[in-house]
Amino acid sequence: MDARLNYFASPTAGKALKHFMSAGKALKDSPLPAVTQELVALRVSQINGCAVCIDMHTKEAAAAGETSVRLHLVAAWREATVFTEAERAALELAEQGTRVADAAGGVSDEVWARAAKHYDEEQLTALVMLVSFMNTVNRLNIITQQPAGDYVVGQFH
Repeated sequence: MDARLNYFASPTAGKALKHFMSAGKALKDSPLPAVTQELVALRVSQINGCAVCIDMHTKEAAAAGETSVRLHLVAAWREATVFTEAERAALELAEQGTRVADAAGGVSDEVWARAAKHYDEEQLTALVMLVSFMNTVNRLNIITQQPAGDYVVGQFH
């Protein structure tokens, strides 16, 4: 499978992605726990069907010490007992924030309240921005059919 566009060869993409990746770095450096960030990035990417991001975030999470059991259960987190209440709240917010067209109202007050019980305002800000960031990256990759499987841990950091 060949990508429709090569973002690395495009001057326009190069300029825009430089700033975009800086935003991603700022999110990585935020007070939102790194494990939560990887779980959320993985779940958003699963929902959107972004193979490149699933590849990347699975490998990054594993390299950071995440277990294969938890990684395999992200897609079915509601039925899994391996996630903390805080992680569950973040995953639920990520799902509703990703499925805005399906949710017919976006993120519910109940879901927001559950997340706010576990995360302070800075962490919630990072969580909301991460969900939005991942949805954008997923779309950039899906629209141009970026191939997955070759990601190397740390490649974009």
